[in-house]
Amino acid sequence: MSLKKAALLVGIDDYPGAPLPGCVDDASAMEVLLTKNEDVSPNFKCVTLLGPLRGTGQRITRVVLRDQVKGILAKKVDMALIYFSGHGTVTSRGGFLVTQDWTPGDEGVGMHEIVEEANNCKVPQVTIIVDACYSGKLGTAPSIKEDRAVLREGVAVLAASSSDEVAMLRDGRSLFTSFVRGALEGGAADVKGEVTSASVYAYAEQIMGPLDQRPMYKANVARLDALRTCIPIVAPAILRNLPSYFPTPGYVYPLDPAYESDHKQHPQGTVPDSRKEAIFAELQKLRDARLLIPEGRSHLFYAAIESKACRLTPLGQFYWRLAKEGRL
Repeated sequence: MSLKKAALLVGIDDYPGAPLPGCVDDASAMEVLLTKNEDVSPNFKCVTLLGPLRGTGQRITRVVLRDQVKGILAKKVDMALIYFSGHGTVTSRGGFLVTQDWTPGDEGVGMHEIVEEANNCKVPQVTIIVDACYSGKLGTAPSIKEDRAVLREGVAVLAASSSDEVAMLRDGRSLFTSFVRGALEGGAADVKGEVTSASVYAYAEQIMGPLDQRPMYKANVARLDALRTCIPIVAPAILRNLPSYFPTPGYVYPLDPAYESDHKQHPQGTVPDSRKEAIFAELQKLRDARLLIPEGRSHLFYAAIESKACRLTPLGQFYWRLAKEGRL
């Protein structure tokens, strides 16, 4: 059964005295990605605020942002996501997401307020993605009260930079969001095609260079459901066949020339076998996903032609167990 998901996406370019490029476009691009999975099945139901709010003249003020955050977290959904792209600042009072009605001493909505709302809501899973300077302040004091965790179970935070770093632009667009988008487009997908908050962070953190800002990931989660699902590298039906091909995780599957569909490559006397050829096509897809490797040869083709074998990799054994337990 698919999860019910809701997202609030905010992008502000038009700041009085301090305009930014690209934030509105980034929020719009995130809406396109999050609204549907790669197979165009429905994903998040999105509420998108763009500053200025096109066609209305309305600004994204402190009141508007607070109300919208509270509203999305009050929905009866399984997963909520909040994305903010705009100015961030730090004062003696903490970190703030800057709104369009900012004034010195009252810059916007406190980052700790966003976390507090997520901590106090009833949505089981909340992901907060902030592309703003100093966004690493999210999930730090003053969110701590006595011995309570900074983030309650089910809340994850993805921040563009550490608490003392600015968020960088490249060609007029956010560096961080460009990597988040790449992750959601499939760069961070697992074998099943699922992209989670943790895999988005791993993708962005690894692709950023040593002179770029460092993204931050803070989470208190017991499970990682997909933020978006891409076309899987290996179809679930093929993954479910793993225990039928490999009776045990360490089983070595014997091959012979009849598995290869290119009959011109067969040694003389080989009898074509359509059943084996169909199995071999699945084994090749499993190899492409690094779930199995040939024994004694560098390529599965030669392992078949020379009657060698193949075996599961540790990753393949992981999916074997999921298939064996009926979890695929």
